[in-house]
Amino acid sequence: MALHLPAIVTLLALLLFIYSFLAVGMARTKYGVAAPATTGHAGFEVLYRVQMNTLEQLVLFLPALWLFSDYVSPLWAGLLGFVWLAGRVLYSASYIKEPKSRGPGFIISFLATLVLILGTSVAVVMRIVAGL
Repeated sequence: MALHLPAIVTLLALLLFIYSFLAVGMARTKYGVAAPATTGHAGFEVLYRVQMNTLEQLVLFLPALWLFSDYVSPLWAGLLGFVWLAGRVLYSASYIKEPKSRGPGFIISFLATLVLILGTSVAVVMRIVAGL
């Protein structure tokens, strides 16, 4: 029961990524950018960068989410995960609207990941010191 919230966040993060790669696929058709090209029309390039940056962030976020859930708290992991999701959605919408406005969404999601990593690091050290 305790792991339901991080599991829901994980599924939502994966759905967000699925949405991003479907958007890139549709943009390839719309703008005539054939694979394996990653440049062409600016509209395609923005969606492609959103997809790639989301992938880059998922690599950090998902392990950090689950480690924090195990070492600190599944509830707080899930809540921080929702912050991360909100940041990624803001990042994506902002980047698509005006690439220069993507900063706040990036910062929100990155800070959530950083809290997960630092929190887990402290918890691991505390357990080692305690002999657990």
